[in-house]
Amino acid sequence: MSGPVPLDELLDCPSGLLDMTFDQLRTLLVVHETGSALRAARALGREQSSVQKQLDTLNRNSQALCGEVLTVRQGRGKDFLFTPTGEATVELARGTFESWLEAVHRSRRRLGRMLTVGTTEFTLPIVSRAWNRVSEEFRQREVEFKVAHVRTKDVWSRLETNQVDLVCGSIVSTPEGDRRLKEYEVVEYARGQALLLTNLPERELPDAPVRTSRLPGVPLVLPPAGLVADLLATWYGSNYRERLNVVADIDDVHYGLSLLRSGFVRGCMVVTGSIGRGMAGRDDPDAVPLRAIGLEDDMEPPAELMTGAFVRRADLERYGADHPLNRLWEAVREDVRTYTPLA
Repeated sequence: MSGPVPLDELLDCPSGLLDMTFDQLRTLLVVHETGSALRAARALGREQSSVQKQLDTLNRNSQALCGEVLTVRQGRGKDFLFTPTGEATVELARGTFESWLEAVHRSRRRLGRMLTVGTTEFTLPIVSRAWNRVSEEFRQREVEFKVAHVRTKDVWSRLETNQVDLVCGSIVSTPEGDRRLKEYEVVEYARGQALLLTNLPERELPDAPVRTSRLPGVPLVLPPAGLVADLLATWYGSNYRERLNVVADIDDVHYGLSLLRSGFVRGCMVVTGSIGRGMAGRDDPDAVPLRAIGLEDDMEPPAELMTGAFVRRADLERYGADHPLNRLWEAVREDVRTYTPLA
């Protein structure tokens, strides 16, 4: 592992290296992504001549420093060719930007200048209500507040990689609990069983609750990952797809709903209670009617769905009570005291 650059080397840096700017490196990265100066100029909102001038400057400096330019024109209509030195510089530039942006965001979070909250589509109201409690205070303090769309399958990874400061979503809850929760503070909003949403007629699948142990006998429309996948894996193990009758694979719940309502596939989809009751019986003469059927959990370990807000405990403890993250977390806690649980 290399150590810090000695002072004499820092003082003796070539002028071509010192003259290189973040703006030039950003232009180089955009050209690398788009392939041409024209497309890069459009992405950057600049004139093509401005982009080309920066590339010419970078090429001259690279030639003087390394003996090789970074980019080579290949003719009208063709993308730039990046030399080995150019590719290496692109990777260095990309790493430099990632490191700097991460450091800037980390400092802004620490100082309470920025807050990023993740939410799934179905838990957005939680964030909205909490935000209404602190929005005026945050505006006065000039806190940059960002909301990021998080898919249910990414709730944990977004928290663990510090991409969000707080997240609202749903997880599978069992009596043993999730070991990952030991590192987080949790505000629970709702807890309940999943439902089966189906387009099968009642003669094929009566309205009586279906035991979870009988799911292998039901044609299922399933996603490859996410809340439902976690739920089925809890009951049937990691190889649950081999034990179930999967008639269609879906990327998200909306495609699954469209698939069932089109009648193109006949089967059932495991959904949360709110989605199941919301979609069942909708009056649409052009769509196949859907029914919501209860699931009776008769397997071990018993599992249910829990919707809530999650935040890293270490962050709450690291910051003062007036830090925006703690203020927002208190708003979430206050909201749940007056909130009517999700149906």
